[in-house]
Amino acid sequence: MTTDNAGTSAASVLDVDIDALQGGSADLGQYKGQAVLIVNVASKCGLTPQYAGLERLHERYAAQGFTVLGVPCNQFLGQEPGTSEEIAEFCSATYGVTFPMTGKVDVNGEDRHALYERLTGFADGEGHSGDIRWNFEKFLIGRDGTVAARFSPQTEPESAEVVAAVEAQLG
Repeated sequence: MTTDNAGTSAASVLDVDIDALQGGSADLGQYKGQAVLIVNVASKCGLTPQYAGLERLHERYAAQGFTVLGVPCNQFLGQEPGTSEEIAEFCSATYGVTFPMTGKVDVNGEDRHALYERLTGFADGEGHSGDIRWNFEKFLIGRDGTVAARFSPQTEPESAEVVAAVEAQLG
Protein backbone atom coordinates (compact mmCIF):
# COMPACT_ATOMS: atom_id res chain seq x y z
CA MET A 1 0.00 0.00 0.00
CA THR A 2 1.33 3.40 -0.94
CA THR A 3 -0.01 6.80 -0.12
CA ASP A 4 2.27 9.14 -2.05
CA ASN A 5 4.00 8.67 -5.37
CA ALA A 6 5.14 11.43 -7.69
CA GLY A 7 2.62 13.88 -6.24
CA THR A 8 -0.14 12.85 -8.66
CA SER A 9 -3.63 13.16 -7.26
CA ALA A 10 -6.74 11.17 -7.98
CA ALA A 11 -8.46 14.40 -8.95
CA SER A 12 -6.39 14.25 -12.12
CA VAL A 13 -7.22 10.54 -12.46
CA LEU A 14 -10.94 11.27 -12.17
CA ASP A 15 -10.69 14.07 -14.73
CA VAL A 16 -9.72 11.58 -17.45
CA ASP A 17 -12.22 10.94 -20.24
CA ILE A 18 -13.15 7.29 -20.66
CA ASP A 19 -16.13 5.62 -22.27
CA ALA A 20 -18.74 3.70 -20.32
CA LEU A 21 -19.23 0.04 -21.21
CA GLN A 22 -22.71 0.80 -22.56
CA GLY A 23 -21.44 3.77 -24.58
CA GLY A 24 -21.15 7.46 -23.88
CA SER A 25 -18.92 8.90 -21.18
CA ALA A 26 -18.23 7.07 -17.92
CA ASP A 27 -18.01 10.55 -16.26
CA LEU A 28 -15.39 9.70 -13.65
CA GLY A 29 -15.91 13.16 -12.14
CA GLN A 30 -19.08 11.87 -10.49
CA TYR A 31 -16.87 9.86 -8.11
CA LYS A 32 -15.01 12.86 -6.67
CA GLY A 33 -15.36 12.79 -2.89
CA GLN A 34 -15.87 9.04 -2.88
CA ALA A 35 -13.51 6.10 -2.52
CA VAL A 36 -13.14 4.17 -5.78
CA LEU A 37 -11.45 0.83 -6.43
CA ILE A 38 -10.34 0.82 -10.08
CA VAL A 39 -9.73 -2.72 -11.38
CA ASN A 40 -8.71 -3.93 -14.84
CA VAL A 41 -10.99 -6.92 -15.44
CA ALA A 42 -11.34 -9.85 -17.85
CA SER A 43 -14.02 -12.50 -18.37
CA LYS A 44 -11.84 -15.49 -19.32
CA CYS A 45 -9.06 -15.34 -16.72
CA GLY A 46 -8.18 -17.60 -13.82
CA LEU A 47 -8.80 -14.57 -11.60
CA THR A 48 -12.26 -13.86 -13.08
CA PRO A 49 -14.01 -15.25 -9.96
CA GLN A 50 -12.77 -12.06 -8.24
CA TYR A 51 -15.82 -10.41 -9.83
CA ALA A 52 -17.90 -11.96 -7.03
CA GLY A 53 -15.73 -10.42 -4.31
CA LEU A 54 -15.63 -7.08 -6.10
CA GLU A 55 -19.43 -7.05 -6.25
CA ARG A 56 -19.74 -7.92 -2.55
CA LEU A 57 -17.25 -5.19 -1.66
CA HIS A 58 -19.19 -2.71 -3.80
CA GLU A 59 -22.50 -3.66 -2.17
CA ARG A 60 -21.06 -3.63 1.36
CA TYR A 61 -19.69 -0.07 1.15
CA ALA A 62 -21.75 1.67 -1.57
CA ALA A 63 -23.98 3.48 0.93
CA GLN A 64 -20.84 4.95 2.54
CA GLY A 65 -19.60 6.53 -0.68
CA PHE A 66 -17.61 3.71 -2.24
CA THR A 67 -17.70 2.14 -5.68
CA VAL A 68 -15.79 -0.40 -7.68
CA LEU A 69 -15.01 0.64 -11.25
CA GLY A 70 -14.30 -2.23 -13.64
CA VAL A 71 -12.06 -1.49 -16.63
CA PRO A 72 -12.11 -4.34 -19.19
CA CYS A 73 -8.79 -5.06 -20.89
CA ASN A 74 -7.85 -7.66 -23.50
CA GLN A 75 -4.05 -7.30 -23.26
CA PHE A 76 -3.32 -10.42 -21.21
CA LEU A 77 -3.53 -13.53 -23.41
CA GLY A 78 -6.73 -12.22 -25.04
CA GLN A 79 -8.77 -12.97 -21.92
CA GLU A 80 -11.37 -10.25 -22.60
CA PRO A 81 -12.25 -10.83 -26.26
CA GLY A 82 -15.95 -9.95 -26.05
CA THR A 83 -17.89 -6.95 -27.26
CA SER A 84 -19.23 -4.46 -24.73
CA GLU A 85 -22.60 -6.21 -24.86
CA GLU A 86 -21.03 -9.64 -24.28
CA ILE A 87 -18.95 -8.33 -21.36
CA ALA A 88 -21.99 -6.69 -19.74
CA GLU A 89 -24.10 -9.83 -20.16
CA PHE A 90 -21.38 -12.12 -18.79
CA CYS A 91 -20.75 -9.94 -15.72
CA SER A 92 -24.44 -9.54 -14.95
CA ALA A 93 -25.52 -13.13 -15.58
CA THR A 94 -22.49 -14.88 -14.07
CA TYR A 95 -21.55 -12.65 -11.14
CA GLY A 96 -24.53 -10.29 -10.67
CA VAL A 97 -22.27 -7.29 -11.23
CA THR A 98 -23.95 -3.95 -10.56
CA PHE A 99 -20.85 -1.74 -10.22
CA PRO A 100 -20.03 0.57 -13.15
CA MET A 101 -17.72 -0.52 -15.94
CA THR A 102 -15.87 1.39 -18.62
CA GLY A 103 -15.32 0.50 -22.23
CA LYS A 104 -12.42 -1.84 -23.02
CA VAL A 105 -8.99 -0.14 -22.98
CA ASP A 106 -5.28 -0.90 -23.11
CA VAL A 107 -3.59 -0.61 -19.70
CA ASN A 108 -0.01 -1.06 -20.97
CA GLY A 109 2.04 -0.23 -24.02
CA GLU A 110 1.96 2.44 -26.66
CA ASP A 111 -1.84 2.72 -26.61
CA ARG A 112 -2.15 2.74 -22.80
CA HIS A 113 -5.26 4.70 -21.83
CA ALA A 114 -4.68 8.04 -20.07
CA LEU A 115 -6.33 6.64 -16.92
CA TYR A 116 -3.59 4.04 -16.62
CA GLU A 117 -0.89 6.55 -17.62
CA ARG A 118 -1.78 8.31 -14.37
CA LEU A 119 -2.20 5.20 -12.21
CA THR A 120 0.86 3.15 -13.10
CA GLY A 121 3.32 5.50 -11.38
CA PHE A 122 2.02 4.35 -8.00
CA ALA A 123 3.66 1.43 -6.20
CA ASP A 124 1.99 -1.41 -4.34
CA GLY A 125 3.05 -2.71 -0.94
CA GLU A 126 5.86 -4.74 -2.51
CA GLY A 127 7.23 -1.71 -4.34
CA HIS A 128 5.93 -2.62 -7.81
CA SER A 129 5.08 0.38 -9.96
CA GLY A 130 4.87 0.74 -13.70
CA ASP A 131 3.14 -1.66 -16.05
CA ILE A 132 0.04 -3.55 -15.00
CA ARG A 133 1.12 -7.15 -14.38
CA TRP A 134 -2.11 -8.99 -15.09
CA ASN A 135 -5.90 -8.78 -15.00
CA PHE A 136 -7.44 -7.66 -11.68
CA GLU A 137 -4.71 -5.27 -10.54
CA LYS A 138 -6.43 -2.82 -8.17
CA PHE A 139 -5.99 0.88 -7.38
CA LEU A 140 -7.83 2.49 -4.46
CA ILE A 141 -8.60 6.17 -4.97
CA GLY A 142 -9.35 7.93 -1.68
CA ARG A 143 -12.02 10.51 -0.99
CA ASP A 144 -9.27 13.09 -0.69
CA GLY A 145 -8.25 12.69 -4.30
CA THR A 146 -5.12 10.60 -3.87
CA VAL A 147 -4.19 7.11 -4.95
CA ALA A 148 -4.30 5.47 -1.53
CA ALA A 149 -3.20 1.96 -2.45
CA ARG A 150 -2.27 -0.42 -5.25
CA PHE A 151 -2.88 -4.15 -4.93
CA SER A 152 -1.49 -7.02 -6.99
CA PRO A 153 -3.81 -9.03 -9.23
CA GLN A 154 -3.69 -11.99 -6.83
CA THR A 155 -4.89 -9.91 -3.86
CA GLU A 156 -8.51 -10.91 -3.30
CA PRO A 157 -11.00 -8.02 -3.21
CA GLU A 158 -12.28 -9.03 0.23
CA SER A 159 -8.83 -9.64 1.73
CA ALA A 160 -8.12 -8.00 5.08
CA GLU A 161 -5.62 -5.71 3.33
CA VAL A 162 -8.14 -4.34 0.81
CA VAL A 163 -11.00 -4.08 3.31
CA ALA A 164 -8.79 -2.18 5.79
CA ALA A 165 -7.66 0.24 3.07
CA VAL A 166 -11.25 0.86 1.91
CA GLU A 167 -12.47 1.37 5.47
CA ALA A 168 -9.60 3.80 6.17
CA GLN A 169 -10.74 5.92 3.22
CA LEU A 170 -14.38 5.81 4.30
CA GLY A 171 -13.67 6.50 7.98
